[in-house]
Amino acid sequence: MEIPSRIVKQSGRLRPAPNLLDHAATCASFSWESAAAGLAGLPGGGLNMACEAVERHLAEGRGDKVALRWLGKSGQRSEFSYAELSAHCHRFANALGQLGVQPGERVFLLLGRLPELCFALLGGLMARCVVSPLFSAFGPEPIATRCELGDARVLVTTPELYRRKVRGLRARLPGLRHVILVGAADPELLSDPGVQGWSELVDTASADHAIGPTDPEDMALLHFTSGTTGRPKGAVHVHGAVLAHSVTGRYALDLHADDVFWCTADPGWITGTSYGVLAPLCNGVTSVVVEAEFDAQTWYGVLESEQVSVWYTAPTAIRMMMKLGLEALQGRDLSALRFMASVGEPLNPEAVVWGLRAFGLPFHDNWWQTETGGIMIANYAAMDIKPGSMGKPLPGITAAIVRRQQGGGIELIEQSDIDGELALKTPWPSMLRGYLNEEERYRKCFVDGWYLSGDLARHDAEGYYWFVGRADDVIKSAGHLIGPFEVESALMEHPAVAEVGVIGKPDPTLGELVKAFVVLKPGFEPSEALMRELLGHGRSRLGAAVAPKEIAFRSNLPRTRSGKIMRRLLKARELGLPEGDLSTLESDEQK
Repeated sequence: MEIPSRIVKQSGRLRPAPNLLDHAATCASFSWESAAAGLAGLPGGGLNMACEAVERHLAEGRGDKVALRWLGKSGQRSEFSYAELSAHCHRFANALGQLGVQPGERVFLLLGRLPELCFALLGGLMARCVVSPLFSAFGPEPIATRCELGDARVLVTTPELYRRKVRGLRARLPGLRHVILVGAADPELLSDPGVQGWSELVDTASADHAIGPTDPEDMALLHFTSGTTGRPKGAVHVHGAVLAHSVTGRYALDLHADDVFWCTADPGWITGTSYGVLAPLCNGVTSVVVEAEFDAQTWYGVLESEQVSVWYTAPTAIRMMMKLGLEALQGRDLSALRFMASVGEPLNPEAVVWGLRAFGLPFHDNWWQTETGGIMIANYAAMDIKPGSMGKPLPGITAAIVRRQQGGGIELIEQSDIDGELALKTPWPSMLRGYLNEEERYRKCFVDGWYLSGDLARHDAEGYYWFVGRADDVIKSAGHLIGPFEVESALMEHPAVAEVGVIGKPDPTLGELVKAFVVLKPGFEPSEALMRELLGHGRSRLGAAVAPKEIAFRSNLPRTRSGKIMRRLLKARELGLPEGDLSTLESDEQK
């Protein structure tokens, strides 16, 4: 089934012409150098993300336009113009200066969808610090690990999150000198070393601040992504990435100046930073921020009441809405909605078609990674959609399907409909510049001038790309990348656990759920009570989004002769798939 682009261009309401009308012609004429001429830059030269997102609009006479519209989960509502946003961000930058925080030092954010998250993110960039947002649903262990790896010097969080998830970890984080609490904090918390309240420190700071010299290659953002072994990887992104945020916001999400845009992604993931904050603000739109977690009726109400015109959400949310049926949409006026996109995991064809029935619009899937920094492949507004396809590479991006060769190097697969690894020709502005303190790991991502994504894909004869799966063991659950090693390590802390192997198991709503296979120590027996205890232990250490949803007890785990757990074999046996090459398998009596 192919959905013609004319369906997207609805009648009845005056809608702007798509920003990307002729893909082939635009790709042929596009260059990142010419696109960079559209950025404002700093007055004395250089490039700063926050200047492009905020300051340029003041200089160009758009300071009174609403930048952020915040909807609190208890019914609160606040609006911030670009000028007001600028003042809040400069106050945070000045507060960092008062604390003695220097450019290049790491500011970590552990917050839900609050206005202060945007202020701290952009203000930290204005102060030329390195900002690292964290997922607020993480448990204490993932938070501590990332703060250790990233050398956190400042943490912005809430009193509740600090008390539950951070306070007990301070001894592990000697470099964490300052904690800034957003919201009313009791005096007991404020008595901890380096802990201060936002209202006393930031709200009282001066808004008179100038962004210092910033090189486009200066480190700006640190985003953590999970690997199959070892600790999470800290992907380094620079201020120059803002060029890709701006361009892909226009081309992939079709943002126009008059749009009301809503990105539902959590700010602790790169989508919530790149497309929840930077891309919409760079394009001068009004961005809706909703504090509440997913609830279909609440979300439909937001689309209606805020007259959202461009909506960027996740397949998991779409599938949950599909379960409720079309009745939940009856009586809603969603005529302002003109473009819908999805990201985080492959969007199944049924969800694309369901968008047509529910909203009169298809969902446009796209593909990118933490490492790419921005959208690389997309179903843009004017193109015909093939449900299930990721779309086509955006202008400035060259993609290919490759096969790794045994002696090193890669072979490009020119034929269509052949599975291989998805690769991107380097460089592009938002490409990661390194994994923090892991140069060798970073170098392995690049071969012969291509970035190797680790995702398996194929392209068809018309140039559409299709996702096939991951080339490694990383689990993709509800759009989150989860490293099995991190889950295994947390479960191993339980006194009953001797060994753990973790896989991703297909799930119709989450995409994949985390399943753990557990070998118990002598003296412990499998039981329903112990299973519940281990599930609770996982949630307390890792957070509900990362912890296993299922646990199975085994007498042993399949291992290679070198002792490595064969997760692929666990997965094959769980799903009834071919077991493949077992030549490296040590004795394994339980199959």
